[in-house]
Amino acid sequence: MDRRQHRNAGRTVVAVGIMLGLGAGATGCSGFGAAAEDVKGGGDPVAVLRRTADTLGGAGTSKATTSMEMATGGTRVTIRGRGVYDYRHRLGRLTVVLPEDPAGTSEHKPITELLAPGALFMKNRGAGVPADKWVRVDTATLSDGNLVTGGATDPYAAAEVLRGTRTAAYVGRTEVGGTAVRHYRGTADLSSAARQASAENRAPLAAAAKGFATAEVPFDVYLDDQGRIRKLRQRFSFVNGLQKTPVAVASTTLLYDFGAPADVRLPRSADIYAGRIAEEGN
Repeated sequence: MDRRQHRNAGRTVVAVGIMLGLGAGATGCSGFGAAAEDVKGGGDPVAVLRRTADTLGGAGTSKATTSMEMATGGTRVTIRGRGVYDYRHRLGRLTVVLPEDPAGTSEHKPITELLAPGALFMKNRGAGVPADKWVRVDTATLSDGNLVTGGATDPYAAAEVLRGTRTAAYVGRTEVGGTAVRHYRGTADLSSAARQASAENRAPLAAAAKGFATAEVPFDVYLDDQGRIRKLRQRFSFVNGLQKTPVAVASTTLLYDFGAPADVRLPRSADIYAGRIAEEGN
């Protein structure tokens, strides 16, 4: 890939991922016990996976690593993130790193993202936003429900997509990061997931069901013996205003170090940028 092509791909990612749509009651927790018994006992895969979001709620907190691969226009680029998540309060903090240029240097500063019920906050957003200010986005207004916009899928929202699992099969035992896990493969429906999601994710997932090229989400998920997600890979497809052909997105989330401190504090109103956001590459 030559430099010009790579730069265009990078701009597409910023436009399609982090900038997508910028212009534009919690469910009960089933607890570790039942989830662990279902997983160990070889329970119905569909039923097991539909409860994974509740199981994460019981897990409390964890560290998270994310990877989002986008393929469009003959190019493929990857955005990576790392941080922590509090599943009880639905709060997360990620540092998101955009693709490097061909010389191996980043064209963009890492973006700090705060994930909250109904909102995405971004710092170091660039494009005219003061360095000390945050950009706030209402996730219910995004055509992808913030499954793609931030360049990282909200870990709890990703788990809530599994509430819409339609088909699933147990693949076998393997390991993720040295932890023994059970691998499942299946397909979820975003419309179904939205109807069964927690109150804060209902509207965003419903928006994604309408905004994506298809509401069908193929996935591979790896659960530990407590029924907690250790790895989740989901594949999305959508059409945006920048090109006519669908953009293929593969989002991978790794969860580990459950119980790790996850003190996430949201910005004060005075620290949120209220001005117009410029488009990258203009």
